[in-house]
Amino acid sequence: MPPKIRELIKQLEKAGFHNRGGKGSHRNFIHPHVTKPVTLPGKLNGDAKFYLIKAVEQAIEDSKNETK
Repeated sequence: MPPKIRELIKQLEKAGFHNRGGKGSHRNFIHPHVTKPVTLPGKLNGDAKFYLIKAVEQAIEDSKNETK
């Protein structure tokens, strides 16, 4: 069972990302050490697509690598 969008948001916020807003149901998360923002579309209780899970994992990994 895929995680919910709200779970991905919690992971991003725990890693130091913050929501800079968006249009409609889209949310853009940025981090001071990551150049590319992560955009999460959909409702908070919606299932996350595979590509979103990978994008969040990659962004969190990039934020860890940049701070070292």
